Amino acid sequence: MRAAVLHEIGQDKLEVLDDVEAVGFGPGRVRIRVRATGLCHSDLSAMSGVLPQPAPFVPGHEGAGEILEVGEGVRHLKAGDRVVVCWLPACGSCPACKRGQTELCLAGFMNAGTPNFKRPGGDVFGFAGTGTFTEEVVVDAGCAVPIPDDVPFDIAALIGCGVTTGLGAALNTADLEAGSSVAVIGCGGVGISVIQGARLQGAAEIVAVDPVPSRREAALRFGATQAVSPDELPDAKQQITAGEGFDHVFEVVGKSATARTAYDNTRRGGTLVVVGAGAMDDFLQLNMFELFFDEKRILPSLYGGGDVLRSYERTIALWRAGRIDLAGLITHRVPFADVNEALDQMRTGTALRTCIEM
Repeated sequence: MRAAVLHEIGQDKLEVLDDVEAVGFGPGRVRIRVRATGLCHSDLSAMSGVLPQPAPFVPGHEGAGEILEVGEGVRHLKAGDRVVVCWLPACGSCPACKRGQTELCLAGFMNAGTPNFKRPGGDVFGFAGTGTFTEEVVVDAGCAVPIPDDVPFDIAALIGCGVTTGLGAALNTADLEAGSSVAVIGCGGVGISVIQGARLQGAAEIVAVDPVPSRREAALRFGATQAVSPDELPDAKQQITAGEGFDHVFEVVGKSATARTAYDNTRRGGTLVVVGAGAMDDFLQLNMFELFFDEKRILPSLYGGGDVLRSYERTIALWRAGRIDLAGLITHRVPFADVNEALDQMRTGTALRTCIEM
């Protein structure tokens, strides 16, 4: 079967091969035919080494498809079921799950060190224990979440990561109240989803901050009240908050420099929500006096900061009701053979989300 493979960390191109085999099928596992997958910035971060991932590997973790085969003991799925791939499944029995913090369950991460594929040259891993840049993938049954028949595969793929992450940051993590002022730094697919979540919560002012003009224009269509370049943020802060700072600032880039900017633009007593996934050697510097004196809350948000299955259901309900726009997030579509074109669209900021059609 075909799969897009990164041979070594640091390479910027994938090779589409037709000699890859999905492995690991057995009890408690399922085989999925991938029908659509989105490209998330985390895939690029894994390719560059910002996020740890053994290589060679198949990128992709934002996918949807249909079940081809279920292993022994799998009761909630059958061949033909439509599913979204969940890269962070909850085991239900670890301390984090028992506390109700299922997004902190490490069961899914344990899969990242086990090869999902093989080819004549040896084992191949799947990013985040999945790997959706492929025609078929074998995963734990908990990674395959059933979806209703009316949810298209491309929409379902977005729910698998970017939309759940962004909406959840606003709806779960931030405790964002109606009438509040918000700034969102980084307005790709995840940042736009944060904006939609802030709009749902009734934020009065939502400032989108991004260096790419097309993304700023898109942010306005999705609910931002103002869109500015990073250089224009100080003026927006002065205009909207009289210099005090925003009630909630979302950092959706994953870099210490933008996190520091986000902190500086949060009002005293306000909330900085860290959504972007950054590198282990990139340190955010804060002094102890400002931490104490400003009483700003710093809240990381992993995968939307809430129960993943509940978040999926909520997203589908909001989409059905017309409260959020998911189709509009897909600005580009490419066939699987042109996966490297999708990488370029993400790197340049041309796309909010590119759907790779399998």
